Amino acid sequence: MTNPVFFAEPGQLDDVVPGSLFRLSGAEARHAVTVRRLAAGEPADIVDGAGRRLSGSVRSAAAAELVLEVESVVDEPAPPYRLVLVQALAKGDRDELAVEAATELGVDEVVPWQAERSIVRWRAEKQAKGVAKWESTVRSAAKQSRRARIPAVGAPVDLKGLCALIGSSALALVLHEEAGQSLASAAARLAPADGPPADAAQAAVVMIVGPEGGMSQREVDAMLAAGARAVRLGPHVLRSSTAGPAAVALLSAQLGRWD
Repeated sequence: MTNPVFFAEPGQLDDVVPGSLFRLSGAEARHAVTVRRLAAGEPADIVDGAGRRLSGSVRSAAAAELVLEVESVVDEPAPPYRLVLVQALAKGDRDELAVEAATELGVDEVVPWQAERSIVRWRAEKQAKGVAKWESTVRSAAKQSRRARIPAVGAPVDLKGLCALIGSSALALVLHEEAGQSLASAAARLAPADGPPADAAQAAVVMIVGPEGGMSQREVDAMLAAGARAVRLGPHVLRSSTAGPAAVALLSAQLGRWD
């Protein structure tokens, strides 16, 4: 079984080396001690959310501090392609369900999209609260799945911003039930037998999911004009909360992330 994961603040792990002691404090330490009830001698990992992972055993555990005896320090490399899920705002927290599952499956970034047919509307202060809620969802899901990297939550986009994102990506895929091409075939060029090309490091593969009411034809036309490809996942129509995670899973397998 893999070790439980706890988050340190950015930069706190930069100078840590094997054989040293690392002291975790604050809310994460309280969670480790009072919720997970870690005790001396038990294994644990501490990550910085940017790929660095400390693994070791608990030296001591108090209410406000967890002391880890560091056995290894690993910098997990970023994948050659960044998987970005653009998720339309959806009713009934279905967008948050999509973000949670996509994080557990390995997405690298999630971007809220205010689609024309989104029932949920983020305006003014509601937008800041919505982004904060997505960030909390992503952080919790990353801890649950024991990831060393926490996916980014991008700034909310409208159609114009989404088209700009499409234009800067290595590949943009609009998940559409009427598309003739499958997602797997559209993404095949990203996974040549000898690996991705050297100049594609950290290039974005964008997956776009509309709201439960579907995307308007105007939106689809604009995205295709910006360079996106319309693709289908399979023979069935998936909910807004399911389509994105399914696409992340399929691409992760196709790109060798799960090998």
